[in-house]
Amino acid sequence: MRPPIVPFRQFVLKVASRCDLACDHCYVYEHADASWRGRPMVMSDETAVRAADRIAQHAAEHRIQTAYVVFHGGEPLLAGIERLRRFARTLRRAVEGVCELDLRIHTNGVLLSRAFCDMFADEGVKVGVSVDGDRTANDLHRLYANGRSSYDQVIRAISLLRDHYPRLYAGLLCTIDIRNDPIAVYEALVALDPPRVDFLLPHATWDNPPLRPADRETAYADWLITVHDRWRADCRPVPVRMFDSIILTASGGDSQTESLGLRPSDLVVIETDGSYEQADSLKTSFDGAPATGYDVFRHSLSEAARHPGFGARQGGLDSLSEECRRCPLVTSCGGGLYAHRYRTGSGFANPSVYCADLFRLISHLVAFERQRPAAPVHRLPAATVDALASGRATSDDVARLHAPQLSRARLAARRAATVVADEESWSVLVDAEQADRAVVDDLLSHPYVRAWAARCAAAGPAPLTSADAGHLAAVAAVAAVRTGLAVKVTVPAFQGFVHLPALGRMRAAGDDRADVEVHDGSFAVRVDGRWHSGDSSLWEPVRLVESSGLRLLLDDVDPYRDCYGLPVEDRLTSEAAAEWGGAVCAALALLTDEQRAAMRESLRVLTPLAPSATGATSRAAYGTVALPLGAGPETTARLLVEHFHRSQLGALLDLLDLTGGDAGHERLLSDACGLLSVAGLLGEEELARLATTIARITDSTLPAVGRRFAAKLAEAVTRLPLPAGSRPE
Repeated sequence: MRPPIVPFRQFVLKVASRCDLACDHCYVYEHADASWRGRPMVMSDETAVRAADRIAQHAAEHRIQTAYVVFHGGEPLLAGIERLRRFARTLRRAVEGVCELDLRIHTNGVLLSRAFCDMFADEGVKVGVSVDGDRTANDLHRLYANGRSSYDQVIRAISLLRDHYPRLYAGLLCTIDIRNDPIAVYEALVALDPPRVDFLLPHATWDNPPLRPADRETAYADWLITVHDRWRADCRPVPVRMFDSIILTASGGDSQTESLGLRPSDLVVIETDGSYEQADSLKTSFDGAPATGYDVFRHSLSEAARHPGFGARQGGLDSLSEECRRCPLVTSCGGGLYAHRYRTGSGFANPSVYCADLFRLISHLVAFERQRPAAPVHRLPAATVDALASGRATSDDVARLHAPQLSRARLAARRAATVVADEESWSVLVDAEQADRAVVDDLLSHPYVRAWAARCAAAGPAPLTSADAGHLAAVAAVAAVRTGLAVKVTVPAFQGFVHLPALGRMRAAGDDRADVEVHDGSFAVRVDGRWHSGDSSLWEPVRLVESSGLRLLLDDVDPYRDCYGLPVEDRLTSEAAAEWGGAVCAALALLTDEQRAAMRESLRVLTPLAPSATGATSRAAYGTVALPLGAGPETTARLLVEHFHRSQLGALLDLLDLTGGDAGHERLLSDACGLLSVAGLLGEEELARLATTIARITDSTLPAVGRRFAAKLAEAVTRLPLPAGSRPE
C-alpha cells in the first residue's frame, strides 16, 4: 500500500518563458538552471487544457475546496490578452462544480494596461506586481536589457490597479537589497496602498552566498528589523507576509509563506511545455534542480506528488538538518526556504544560507510581540499620551491624536472599496481626488463613512449586503458634489431612502435604487420617474449647528450611525431638531475655551439618542458623540465632555496597546477617562466610583505603556477632593 501524499493546492502556470526585463537578480534567467532555453516561449492552448484537466482531476480526487492558480513567467503578460483570457476560461470550466478557483497573475507590470485590466476584471484574475521600492532601489536591478529604468512603467501599472481596478490589486513583491535604505523602500511601498507586501530574500545558496559585508553577519536581519520596527510604529498599515508568518508560527499558527515554518509544501509548477516542476526557487541551486520528469500529458498530479523532490519539502521537522532540529526557533524558521539550504556535497541537508539572519530576525519579532514595548506609535509624543491620561490634553494634543486617525479612516475607506464590486464608482472617486484630494480625504474620514468601511471589513469572506456594497456609489456621488464633477451614479435605496453621507437622504418611495446626477456642485435624484433636487420636499438634509467656534453636523439620517450599541433616533421633526440644537449651542457656551478648542480639532458629528440614554461614543466612528434628546444645557455639556474624552481614549487605543487586548480593562479605562474629564461636576458617589475604577486598573496586569497610562490617571485622581476612604493607594 502506497503512503499518502500531500495534495497540491497551489499551482503555478508558466504561461510565458521569456521576459521583457533583464533583472540581474532573476533566478529564472540569471542563476544556475538554464532549462528555460529549451522551452516554448508561451504555453499552448493544448497544454493549458491538459493542465486545467489535471488540476480539476486532482481537486476532485483529494476533495480540495479551493485551487490557487498563479499565471507566472518569465513575464506572463507576454502571453497576450486573448491567450490569457482563454486560459482563465479553460481553468474555470474545468473546475466548475469541483472546487473554487482563486486565480492570480504575477507581473513586472511594464506591459499592464487598461485592456489587460478589463480582461482580468471580466475573468476574475487578481494582479500582483514586483517592485523593489523607490526609484533608486528599483533601478538597482529591475532594468531593461539596454540598461533603461523600468520604474516609471511599474509605478504607472501599480497606480492603474490601485486607482481604477482596486478589486484586482493583490499586492507587491519586493526583493531585498541591503544596499538600499530600508525606510525609503518601506515608505515607497506603503505609499502605493498595497493590500499586502512580500519581502523576498535574494535567492542564494552556500555555493553562491548572498552579498554580505564582511563585518555584518546579520545584515539582512538588520535591514528587515529596521523595516519591522517602523511598520509596528505605524500600526501595521499593510500586511507584510514575512512578519505576519513569524508572528503566527511563534504562537502555534501556520505560516503564510513556504520560506518559513514547518507546514508541508503544497505547490507545483507547470512549465510552458507542460512539465511538472518543483518550486521555481530551486533554479538557484543547480541546473535541472526543479525537474521531475513528469508532465501533464502522461502523468496525473498525484503521480507527480510522489516524486521524492516534493516529499523532501513535506517532511516537517524530520526533513531538516540536525542543526536545525536542535534550534529553539525551528517552528518559526522551518529551516528557511528549501533552495537556500543547498551546498554541493550535502545537497539540501543544511541550515539556510540566511541562518544567522533568520535567527536574529525571528528572535527580535518574538521578543517584540511578547514585550509590547511602550514606544509611542505614529510618533505620538509621550507627553501627549501623559496629557490624555491626566485629563489635561490641549488642542495640540488632540490634533496629534487626530492626524493618524484621519490616515486610518482614509485607508479603511479605500480598503472597503477593494471589496466592493463597483469600479465605476471607484473611478468617480479617483477623478474627484484628482480634482481636490483634500476634499475627498475629508469625506473618506467622515465618521459614518468610516463606520461603513468597518462594516465592510467585518464582513470577511461573506458577501456584502446590497446596501453595504452600493454605499460606495453614494460616497462617490458626494465626492463629485464637493469637487464640482459632472457624473451620474446609481445608488441603492435603504429602508425607503437614498442616502448621501454628510448631506442627507432622499425619500425613494418603493424604488430599490435611484440615479443620482451631479453637476456644478449640485445634485438631483431620480425617484419614481422624476428628478428631485436638494430643495425637494422629499429631501431631508443633515442639519448643522454653529456655535462658539464649532461647526457640527446634527446627523439623524445616516444609515451607519447605528454603531453605539444604543438605539439612535430617526429623523427629528423641525421643532425637536431646533430644541436639541438649542441645547447643544447652550452646552457649548458652558464649556471652557480649552475644551472647545480641543473639540474643534476632532469633533464633527452629533447624533441624537433616546431621552433615556446617557450618551455614547463609537470606536468605529471616531469624531462623533451621541447625545440624548431632552437633556438641559448643563447635562448636555457634561455628557458632551465626558464622551468626547472617551472618544479620545478610543482613538489612543487604536494606536497603543494599553490593555493587552483585554476588553474589560478597556471599559475600565474608558470609564476612568470619562469620569475624570468631568470630575468637577461629580457627586460623592460618582467620585467614589472613579476612585474604585482607578484602583482596579492600577491593580491589573497591563503592558508597560498601559501601566504608565494608569499611573498618570491615578496621579490625576489624587488631586481630586475624593470622599473619605475612597482614595486609591
